[in-house]
This record gives sequence, C-alpha cells and structure tokens, in this order.
Amino acid sequence: MGGVEKKKYERGSATNYITRNKARKKLQLSLADFRRLCILKGIYPHEPKHKKKVNKGSTAARTFYLLKDIKFLFHEPIVNKFREYKVFVRKLRKAYGKSEWNSVERLKDNKPSYRLDHIVKERYPTFIDAVRDLDDALSMCFLFSTFPRTGKCHVQTIQLCRRLTVEFLNYIIAARALRKVFLSIKGIYYQAEVMGQLVTWITPYAFSHNHPTDVDYRVMATFTEFYTTLLGFVNFRLYQSLNLHYPPKIEGQAAVELKPEEGEPYALDCEGYMEKLSALSASLARVVAPNPEDEAKVDEFPVEGESTEQEEARQKEQEALEKQKKLFQGLRFFLNREVPREPLAFVIRCFGGEVSWDKSVCIGATYDVTDPAITHQIVDRPNIGKEVIGRYYIQPQWVFDSVNARMCLPVADYFVGVMLPPHLSPFVTEKDGDYIPPEKMKLLALQRGEEPEEDSEEEEEDEDEDSSEGSEVEEDSDKEDEGRLKKMEAQRSQSKNLPVKVTAGKVLKEDKQRLAEEQQSEEKRLAIMMMKKREKYLYQKIMFGKKRKIREANKLAEKRKVHDAEAKLEKKKNKKARRE
Repeated sequence: MGGVEKKKYERGSATNYITRNKARKKLQLSLADFRRLCILKGIYPHEPKHKKKVNKGSTAARTFYLLKDIKFLFHEPIVNKFREYKVFVRKLRKAYGKSEWNSVERLKDNKPSYRLDHIVKERYPTFIDAVRDLDDALSMCFLFSTFPRTGKCHVQTIQLCRRLTVEFLNYIIAARALRKVFLSIKGIYYQAEVMGQLVTWITPYAFSHNHPTDVDYRVMATFTEFYTTLLGFVNFRLYQSLNLHYPPKIEGQAAVELKPEEGEPYALDCEGYMEKLSALSASLARVVAPNPEDEAKVDEFPVEGESTEQEEARQKEQEALEKQKKLFQGLRFFLNREVPREPLAFVIRCFGGEVSWDKSVCIGATYDVTDPAITHQIVDRPNIGKEVIGRYYIQPQWVFDSVNARMCLPVADYFVGVMLPPHLSPFVTEKDGDYIPPEKMKLLALQRGEEPEEDSEEEEEDEDEDSSEGSEVEEDSDKEDEGRLKKMEAQRSQSKNLPVKVTAGKVLKEDKQRLAEEQQSEEKRLAIMMMKKREKYLYQKIMFGKKRKIREANKLAEKRKVHDAEAKLEKKKNKKARRE
C-alpha cells in the first residue's frame, strides 16, 4: 500500500529552529533593528543539540533562534515604531536635501518615539523578579554614568544614568541595606540586601575614561535603554516602601515646592539640587514624618520545621545585622582632598556615620575640618601637617575592612605611614580543608572576642636570638666534648660486665580507640570494594578532588611559610644595618 513519503528536515528539531537571516526577513527588519529588538525583549540565540540536522545537512556556521521566540515578536508594537522611525529618517534626509526648513522643523516636532514600560512588565511579572535581575542593570548604569560627554553615547543617556544611580544610592543609605564592599582592580564591588534579595554590582573608579575601539557601544546603549526604564520602575517602588518622596527631596527642603513659573517644575532638573543629592551627605525627606510611638514590635513565630538551634542561630544573625547597621553611629568623619569622596561617603552614611569634606572639593559639606567633634580623619598622604589631639588619622582602607568585619577594627594597623594589612575579599568563604591566611585567622579571633597573638613576642625572641648567638657557639662546643667522653665511658663499662636480668611480664593494654579506627577503616575498604563500577568511579573523582584541594592548601601554606621566613630574615638584616 502506498503511504505519504517522509521528507527530510520537515519534522523534529529541524522545524523548531530558524536562522537569523530568515527571522530578520520574516520581521522585515535590518540586522541592527533585529538585534536591538531581541535585546529589549530578552530573546537570545540557541545552540541546537543536533546542529547538522537543524542546518539541513550543512556544516556552515549559522546563528539559530527558537521559532516560537520569533513568532512571539510578530505582534510587538515596537516593530512598527522601528519602521516609522526609518520612514522619518528618509523624509528628514529628503527635506534637508531640498532645503525645506519648515518641513525639517515639522518632522523634528513629530519625531516617532516609543516606551518600554510594557516590556518591563512583561519580562518581570512581579517586583521581586525585577529586584533579582538588578545586578546587570546597576553595573551598566554606573558604568554609563562615568562616561565623558563625547560622541560615543548620548548626553541624555549619561545624565539619566547618573540620576538613577544617585537615587538608588540614596535609597541604600536610607534603608541601611549595604552588607559588603570590596576594592578590586576592576572597580568597587558592593552587595546590598534589597527586599530580602542580595544585589551585587560594580562601580568603576573615577578615572579618566578612554573609549576602546573594539567595543560596540550601540549594543551597550540598547541594553542601557532597557535598564534605565527598569531601574526607574524599581526606584519608584523602593522609595514608596520607605515612605520617601519620589523624585527624592532633601530633608528640610520638601516643604518648599518649586513653582512652574520659576522654570524648574521638576526638582532634579535643577543642577544644584542634583549635586546636593549626589553628595550623599543629606537625609531624604519622608512623605509622612515617622512617629516612634506608632512603631510596634513585630511578633516572631517559629518557622515550620525549624529546630531550636536553627532558630537561635537565626536570631543571633539578626542581632548581628542590626548591630552592623549602627557600626559608625556616633562617629564623625572628615575626608581629606586626596581620598575618593563618593565611595567613602556612601559607605559611612550606610552605617550611621556622619561625614563631611572641604567645601572647595564638592557641594554638600556639613561641617569644617576645625570641628572639635570629628573622631576620624581619613588621610592618604604621608605628611598631615597640624594634627588635632583626640582625633584618629587613618587610611581609607579602615572603613571598608571594618564594614566587612562587622566591627570597628583596631585603628593602629591603619595609621598614616603604616604598612596596611591585606584587603581580604568578603565574598570568599573558606570551607573545611581550605587554606586560611593568618590575617583571616586574626580577624576571626577578633570577631570571636579573643585577643590575637601579637608580633611583639616574636620581636623579643629575635632580639634574644641575636644576643645569645655568640654564647650558643661556645656552649655547643663544650657539649660535644662532654658527649664524646660519656660515650667512651659507656662502651668501657659494657665490655667489662654484661647484665643478665629476668623481669616480670607486663599486661599489654588494648587501645580501644585505635581498634575502633582500624575496624572503621576496614569497613570503609570493604564498602568501596562492594561498590558498583559507576559508583566507584564517582567516589574516586570525589576523593581526587578532596586530595587536590588539600594539596593546594598545603602548597599555599608552604609558600606563606617561605614568605614569612624571608620577611623575618630581611627584618633582621635591617636591624643589624641600623645598629652598625
């Protein structure tokens, strides 16, 4: 009997994918517009499992998209806007060519525009989803906010990114949400807890920026276009959750509303107001003033399936967190001109401290260097000049290390001119068997409330060694002579009389712990022998990984030992050179 002829590549995985060129032709878009649309909608290429089947027997390199994703783009309103913009550009070019200036003005007034609000709501159905995906948005916006005003990207985009990032930083300060800070070569990593979600982002250092030639800024600008819309939505909701005005207003100026006839209907359109906000030194105004009497203590109920120990650990962690939020409370800082102002002001304000700087550095200084209430002055130059009694002059690293340690570290290690301790990453958590550097051990001891071993004992030992070097040489020679004489006497006495004795037997006690260990190791060996081939292979891989980790830890410990020995030797040489 005759049947329907089965043709190749008309069913299965071959029909689930579509090439980029075919998708572009279906949507009737240029490559740049297609790429832009895919970025905004969150649609990315897929690598098929059987590429040759999908490519209909060909091995040529092609980019594939899922067919259902491309069908999803057919009824997107932005596609029509892209087409309208193309028509607008063509008409504008023609009007310029014909020198029809009235037509040019009319076309510019009616320039097509689009909004991305519906895409944000579509991609993030709930607010928590948007907060979870905030890492990349913040990193990109902070990067664009530091760009110089060149032709690489629009000035309006740079200003918008700066405004949104300043708003977000002010929210973090108001919510006391910052948890970790790390200074790396790339930039400054921050981690904050926003609505119960950990958000990590990176901020570049404030250096002059040179645009690299191998970076496509159009693709980055498309991502930024979406991220600025997302961050605007998120900022609005976050400010509402804390009962703050949005757009943000500085406390004390909220009552003074700017009138439209003054030419500044929107507070952030005023450059001076924006600078005051970006200074991060002033508190934000609230919609309704908080009343301490209205704040009721929240009842705590045990979580289902949680043991008493887990509940105690959770409560202890919560108490430590509340204590960390008030880390710098009651302390007043003054920043010298040479230190990075914005990151230090942001971190200090996040933990309850007061901060100021010289008025000539930036707007927003709250007190002067002569203020007697200043407790810490952050300095990064060898010569300070006139020092004030009762004030600590410390290097900037103390602020960041104290935040990561969740306690105010001893300031003696961070005085001006002192060799700073290593800046340890708070994002690295050591597991069992990992190498822990001595500085981390010292920090853990401080957190437990123990007093770490001081280096003064080592110095005393070094001095004793130096003083006793001469006497030890003489004592060693005397001891060698005495040892030789004793050996000779012992040999003579053994040759004269050989002792013959009968001693009573002793009961050999069994070591129960050793026997238990032997039995346990034997049971383990037998269990490994009884394993299936696949299970044994997996077990061997696990054990190999553990052994490799131990080897690496031992290697690092050995390196540290050699480094410490070399440093000790160098110290001794310097001491001798100074004495001579």
